This record gives sequence, C-alpha cells and structure tokens, in this order.
Amino acid sequence: MKTLNARCIEALDALERLWYREATYKTVSNILIIIFLASLIVIEFNRHGMLPQKLAAHVSHSHFTAIYIAFLLVLYMEIISMIFTLPESMSRALGKQFEILALIFLRNAFKQLADLTEPLSLTHHIDVVYHIFAYGFGALAIFCLLGCYRIVLTKLNKRDKTVMAGPGLDRFISAKKTVAFCILLSFFGMGIFDLWLISQKTGGFNFLHSFYTVLLFSDILMVFIAQGVLPQFHAVFRNSGYALATLLIRLSLTTSVYYSVAIGISSMVFALLLTIIYNKFYSALDG
Repeated sequence: MKTLNARCIEALDALERLWYREATYKTVSNILIIIFLASLIVIEFNRHGMLPQKLAAHVSHSHFTAIYIAFLLVLYMEIISMIFTLPESMSRALGKQFEILALIFLRNAFKQLADLTEPLSLTHHIDVVYHIFAYGFGALAIFCLLGCYRIVLTKLNKRDKTVMAGPGLDRFISAKKTVAFCILLSFFGMGIFDLWLISQKTGGFNFLHSFYTVLLFSDILMVFIAQGVLPQFHAVFRNSGYALATLLIRLSLTTSVYYSVAIGISSMVFALLLTIIYNKFYSALDG
C-alpha cells in the first residue's frame, strides 16, 4: 500500500504534467479573454443602471477594473507555476517569486487607474500618476534584475554540487515535492475560503498577503529539510538568505507605495548579490 507521501508526490507530478500541457495554456488563455470581455460588458451595464441593485452594489463603474481583474488572474496562474518549481531548487523558486512580485507591481499600477475619471483626466489626480510611475518602474527594475539573476544561475550555478546523486538526494526531492503539494492545497483552500467570505459579504481577506506568509514558513521549512543533506555553513546561509528574501517580498506587500517598491527592489538586489557571492566564493568548496 502506497504511503501518503508517495500519493502526494504522484498527485503533484500528475497536476504538473496537466498544468504544462499546451491544451491547458490555450484553455487558460481563452478563459482570461472571456473574463476580461465579460467584465467590460458587466461594468458598462452597471454604468447605465442595467444591473439588479444587489449586483450593482458589487460592480465597479470603472472600465479599468476589468484590466485589474485580468492581471489578478494572470498573477494567480503564475503562483501555481511557481509552486511547481519549489521541488527543483530554492534559487529557481525564488526567481519565480520575484516574477510574481513584478506582476503584483504591474497589477497595482493598473489598479490605480480605477481612481481616474473616464475619459482619462489627471485633474486632481496627480498623486495617482506618481503611484503608477512608482509601481511601473519598480516592476521594470525587478524585470531587469531578474535577467541578471538568471544569467548568474545559468553561468555560475548550472548544477548544484552540494548534494551528490543517491538515496539522500531522492529523499530530499521527495520531501520538497510533498511540501509543494501541501502549499498547492493551501493555495486552493485559501482561495475557496476567500471566495466564500466574499459571498457572505464580509469582504474576504488579503489573499496574496496571507499566501506569502505561507510561502515564508514553507521556505523556512525547506531550509530545515535541506539541513539534513546540506549541512555545510555556506549552503545553510544561502538557503536561509533565500528565505529572508521571501520575507522582504512579504514586507513589501504590506506598506505604502514608495516603501513597497523600495523594499521589493532591495529584496531582488539582496537575492542577486547572495547568489553571485555564493557562486563566486563558495561553490568551489563543493567540487
């Protein structure tokens, strides 16, 4: 009889294969287009008073909200992809988290548009423009730094030599897959609970902030799991540093616009420097 751990790994692998199928990409793309267009139509109906009063109370009057909704769904898709990268390596999973942070900044930039009048007018809304610029350039900075981060990983850290192939490595990967499967369940569980709260008109909770808290604890758990097969100081420091970068990402989501962007960029710089220093001075110790 298969153990619970083995069933979790099989389920994660099956879901990953399904997620990365070309048919899945096409289906998701079509759903995004339908939701975007439907949002525009519903908002237009609401602007003309054509929706039932109870429904109208929950629908925006700004067409820009449709852009925000579409980007929010794209963001959720990227989070699912990030979860599937967790068993591969902490460095790659962290890179996916920064991709998500860049998308969050872009989403927040588009969210600011809802405060502007239609047609667009900057009158009495110059602060909104500053916020859009801050989030936009913050996303661009992370996008650029991510390119540098990937080059460093490709050229200097093509293969982690710290763990040699064998039973220890197999157990390590199995443990990470089990954690990833639990995080995936948490993602869908929190999403369903958030939708239920919204349906009860309680306003829901901040899903992204809460989920990044889960990621923080999972990264720390990964550090402890890695301790059994990566006991060297430099490996522990690197993995702990990646967990700290996740903490900084979490903090960047909880503060005002300019501090949010500054902390987000700083976390990306920290992760990049950590990777460069590790590969420059410590990776040779594992050869």
